[in-house]
Amino acid sequence: MMNIVLMASQGGEGGGMSTILMLVLMVVVFYFFMIRPQQKKAKEQKKFRESLAKGSKVVTIGGIHGKIAEVKDTTVIIDVQGGGQLKVEKSAIASEFEEPKS
Repeated sequence: MMNIVLMASQGGEGGGMSTILMLVLMVVVFYFFMIRPQQKKAKEQKKFRESLAKGSKVVTIGGIHGKIAEVKDTTVIIDVQGGGQLKVEKSAIASEFEEPKS
């Protein structure tokens, strides 16, 4: 990065400043269109996982539907159809769902 700045500053008639300005602009664009939305989504996902409670209907990352029977620090126990229970990590919970009304 320093080499680019040095080469740009040695250019003639303001060419260096325009190159530096372009680089700064690219960094700003990457931040607002790539990094910031990912951070926001991760924050929302963390908040969702912390708010999980007994009785919530959820879907795991693998597509398993169930109802939360117990919540622990890093895991949850899910009741699935057929009377079985699964122990999964909280990080494996993708979303809550509501059954479609027929």
